[in-house]
Amino acid sequence: MIIQELSRYYDRLKEREDLQVPEPGFSVEKINAAAVIDENGNLKQVKDLQIYEKKKSYPRYMDVPQSFGRSGSKAHEHPFFLWDNTGFVLGSSGKDAKKDKLKFDNFKKLHFDLLEKCEEPEAKALLNFFQKWQPSSAEGIDNWEEIEGKNIVFQLETKRAFIHENPVIRKIWSDNYKNFLSIDFSDGICSVTGEAEQIPNIHPMLGGVRGAQSSGAAIVSYNKSSFESYGKTQNYNSSVGSKAAFKYTTALKYLLSSNSRQKIQIGDATTIFWSERQSAVEGIFGLVFEPYNNEDSENKSVRTFLETVRLGRKPADIEEGNNFYILGLSPNASRLSVRFWHVSDVSDICEKIGQHFRDLQIIRSSDKDSEFPSLWQILRQTVSQKSHEGPPPLLSGALMMAILKGTAYPERILSLLIERIRANENVNYCKAAVIKAVLTRKSRIFNNNNLEVAMSLDKNNKNPAYLLGRLFAVLERLQQSAIGNANATIKDRFYGSASATPRAVFPNLLKLAQHHISKSDYGTFYDKLIEEIVSEVSAFPAHFTIEQQGLFAIGYYHQRQDLFTKNEKTNNQENENE
Repeated sequence: MIIQELSRYYDRLKEREDLQVPEPGFSVEKINAAAVIDENGNLKQVKDLQIYEKKKSYPRYMDVPQSFGRSGSKAHEHPFFLWDNTGFVLGSSGKDAKKDKLKFDNFKKLHFDLLEKCEEPEAKALLNFFQKWQPSSAEGIDNWEEIEGKNIVFQLETKRAFIHENPVIRKIWSDNYKNFLSIDFSDGICSVTGEAEQIPNIHPMLGGVRGAQSSGAAIVSYNKSSFESYGKTQNYNSSVGSKAAFKYTTALKYLLSSNSRQKIQIGDATTIFWSERQSAVEGIFGLVFEPYNNEDSENKSVRTFLETVRLGRKPADIEEGNNFYILGLSPNASRLSVRFWHVSDVSDICEKIGQHFRDLQIIRSSDKDSEFPSLWQILRQTVSQKSHEGPPPLLSGALMMAILKGTAYPERILSLLIERIRANENVNYCKAAVIKAVLTRKSRIFNNNNLEVAMSLDKNNKNPAYLLGRLFAVLERLQQSAIGNANATIKDRFYGSASATPRAVFPNLLKLAQHHISKSDYGTFYDKLIEEIVSEVSAFPAHFTIEQQGLFAIGYYHQRQDLFTKNEKTNNQENENE
């Protein structure tokens, strides 16, 4: 299913005129410069092809003859055609001079083998270059320090196109490239297309997955005998034909490229996505789950999209019956693991995203708080803010699936958030929003009215956990009003026990409150508020469940925001009177 849909996506990409999508035997690679030669093979200059943005340089992506895996002591025996790094192209990489000489000799031989009978001016000029060029001359190139070790293509001085773009030379490579791949083939029936064709024993390696080997990793790989069946070895077991193997890996390379707008990082899972037919959601889905700058013009459209779906409306230009595919990949040595795979309709994706942000919606503590927290912001709340470690590996995928399917959020999220709060971390906006979302969704799915939570302070909520969370916020604010900035507030000392075992803590806190009431300038106000809340609590429960501790946190957060709002209004009125 995954390979089949990726193969279809390749076909869709080929129809787009604005993209460079390679044919079999070719691949899109990072190119830094072009060696410009004349018809006699003299090197005229090495032209910089890099793209410069904000004082940074980036290689240019170009459709060139296919690269292939090479490593180890014999890597120098496998040059690429019409492009490569300077070690092969110019015989100098600044590393091992003897190895560079071997690389250049093999690069030269490859081109003589394929182009010696070619009558194209570009081919003749290139062979003349190989006859004349001395690797020792490389260091005399003007911008050598900038291009040393980087990838280079060729260009004839009198032509605008690069040599690898010449149709005749491309045809020569297309007819011969399989002879240069370290791949064996057997005849068979392709499991993707159902057609009779050659089955390759290995598939192209893939880059772009965070944490994977720099040399690339495979999504289809039978590299142990325990994976093999019916006497077949390696990828003959998958029976994926050479055309389908090329298509799905090329589509993956496009989606995983460094400048891809259809790739996001969710925990340790590199996540890619695409639709069956072109859709605006392809370009916006990644921005929905990534932190963004509200001032950016592009992201203003994201905000408009999010506001629309949060209201339960369907954005313009969203058509029914257009499948949307989401694939999460994580590294596992030289292989890639499928962390999650989800297929849905574009309109359903919009609906589920809207539901997610409705569930998260809660009063903000400041204008700086994002109305639409990203997945990274949510997951970051589950670990210590002082830690450099990420969230549990499986949590990101489980959270993503809950959002996309509209199912209950992972239980682990709530327990981790409560754990962080009990470890003296603040009940900040993002934590409160996620706890509220977990409880709201649980209430809706399991028809449990006891877990219903409003966006802001709800004085009609008589749940003991919510009320005691409110009470704790009032007691904390009262202490601050009475004695200012104490070395350790009641939250620092008692939040964990008050939210888990209220009967053991609240009687003593209420006694302490009487002392604070007598010292505070607003003692009467707090006394009445405490009395109002306590009157709704028939008894202090001995223990609270994890969900009740979540309600406690929401009650605490709501009441704090309400008190801060009242305080701001009071200060503003005093300033106006002055």
